[in-house]
Amino acid sequence: MIRRSTIQLLRFHFSFFLMPVYWFALSQVANPDTKRALLIFIILHLLIYPSSNGFNSYMDRDEGSIGGLKSPLPPTKELLYVSLVMDALALLLGLFISIYFTIATAIYILASRAYSARSIRLKKYPLIGYATVIACQGALVFFMVYHGSHPMLSLQVPTLGMISASLLIGGFYPLTQIYQHEADAKDGVKTISAMLGIRGTFIFCGIIYGIAFAILTYFLLISLEEKEFLILSTCMLPVLVYFTGWALQVWRNPSLANFRNTMRMNIVASSFTSIGFIIVFLMVWS
Repeated sequence: MIRRSTIQLLRFHFSFFLMPVYWFALSQVANPDTKRALLIFIILHLLIYPSSNGFNSYMDRDEGSIGGLKSPLPPTKELLYVSLVMDALALLLGLFISIYFTIATAIYILASRAYSARSIRLKKYPLIGYATVIACQGALVFFMVYHGSHPMLSLQVPTLGMISASLLIGGFYPLTQIYQHEADAKDGVKTISAMLGIRGTFIFCGIIYGIAFAILTYFLLISLEEKEFLILSTCMLPVLVYFTGWALQVWRNPSLANFRNTMRMNIVASSFTSIGFIIVFLMVWS
């Protein structure tokens, strides 16, 4: 029987925070293959993302709060073995989609291992670590979903879509690190958030998100009807409102840049962004 700590540290619920990219890419595919789209969802959210979480937790052995967990349990060797099995299963299932999808899956897995592994540890370099995360969780995942769910398995994936996906991840990822500066420093890790500082992180994220929204606006207006774009913009408005309100509070009281508020920001951003892209997907699909 799998240990409770292993299940906890796989952090299946954290996949919810990465879900918007899936719905974004799927909303751009005309008449997607529903069986492949469902299989891709399972591979990403039930295998690749949790496996990456588990491997990262095994390497970090966090004692304080981490993304999605306030009090993580100590990892065991079982967590590593389970992560490896999940990786193998993801690659095997990927073959039912295409060889290109499987190669992209392998790239994601290898990049996430290089990010966390003690022998390489890309996460200790603020810019390289940041670039690795947004490229994989953004552009690469967009490619996997678009290509894999396309009825003709097209390799002509919209470049602006991949760029927008990466910037949307890039506009929020540093916020997930904002309460971990001290713990990361003890582990020899300097994240982009630690490099920027608390206030600098909010400014940086605001700029990146603004650029992301501008590119997304252009991309969607040339590929969708105006009504769909307006619906998506409306759904994303609460994200901007919450971000601005939290930033103003932290500006006056930096202690509010804590685990609890970070998780609230993640939930708000993921929920409303996913809802927006799901509505767009349903409108286009119907």
